Amino acid sequence: MDFSVQYLSFFVIQTDAPDSDSGKRYKHYQTLDSDDYADSELKSFLDGEFGRIVRRKVERHPATDSAPTKIGRFVVEPGYELDSNPNFNTFQRLRHSEDREQFLGFADELLRLYMDTSAVRGGAFIVVLAKLTKWFDDPILFVLKCDFEPKIARIADERSLISHVEMAISGRSIKSIQYPHMPEEGMLEPGELKIHQASHARYFEDFLRFVDYEKPLPAVMGEQMLGMVQHYMDQKWEQAMLDGHPAEGRAEEEQAFEIWAASDKRDLQERWTHDQVAAATAVMVEHKPDLSVSFKLDDFTIKGKLAEFGVSIHFAKHNGRYIAVIEGDQFQFERGMSPIELLQPPDLTELLDIIGTGGGQADESADGEQSYGGGSSAADSDDAPPW
Repeated sequence: MDFSVQYLSFFVIQTDAPDSDSGKRYKHYQTLDSDDYADSELKSFLDGEFGRIVRRKVERHPATDSAPTKIGRFVVEPGYELDSNPNFNTFQRLRHSEDREQFLGFADELLRLYMDTSAVRGGAFIVVLAKLTKWFDDPILFVLKCDFEPKIARIADERSLISHVEMAISGRSIKSIQYPHMPEEGMLEPGELKIHQASHARYFEDFLRFVDYEKPLPAVMGEQMLGMVQHYMDQKWEQAMLDGHPAEGRAEEEQAFEIWAASDKRDLQERWTHDQVAAATAVMVEHKPDLSVSFKLDDFTIKGKLAEFGVSIHFAKHNGRYIAVIEGDQFQFERGMSPIELLQPPDLTELLDIIGTGGGQADESADGEQSYGGGSSAADSDDAPPW
């Protein structure tokens, strides 16, 4: 991607500053226009970064709340436009700056907002306005934060060999804001921005106080699941009332569902039929086809796609034991070898008599020999091992 930089303001933040009451201060080093940028050392440092920021993949609903890259949406009250949001207005003023001095003033305003947050660390704060000329006439705003790198040295003269470099920055862990967000090539979303902060400090979430971030996927799926449970409860007890049965047990069932939903480790509830579960699964998969599911059966952990429930993942009970049946075309084993890898699998029907009886243990036959699962003894088998 070829970006044409229009303006760039370069600031340096210093923390624990002795001449500052708050221990924090910043200094404006320079504001460049397109000609200045073309001749500066920053060009080689930043040119590739703009494309990486725009191409960086982001999930609208990330897997966890601590995902480094997120989509933010400007908060707007119902009935109001985006220009009622202070953060939106700050970004828009920067995007529509008419000259270098105006851009510097708005960039300084943005930095002052950032300096009010608690997690500020020393480093370079760079505000860039650049056009992606292939697709847009309107520019894209980039806000970059590069922390200082500790213990940086460079080769010096023959006598001292190395010298310490003050305020060294690196491109490895650049934190960034891109506005507007580009969900697809050639498409800008004016109500959204994209942030990237590879740390737990939440630099940009703290200072953009009027921006909300999409909920992580587990929270979204959890809300959807609870909505289906509530719908099920309403239908069930409404039908009970129509059939003349009092709803005395509703409070207890609702409490049981609440305890289940609030638990980190949850047992199988055995409340819904297979068809009810399949219907609920279909609703959730419709929103996100690659939604995953994981569960533990005693010491075994299984993970797969939720869409495979009832297709290649099956739950059952037999002889008082839970069974997870996972069907597929190929087994694959990794790391240490085990005897299981040499198994010639029996037919599933042969295992049903063993399930619930401890079939993995040897049973002693009448003549003193041992057999497994009611089959032939090892001595009578052509496949008897040499030991």
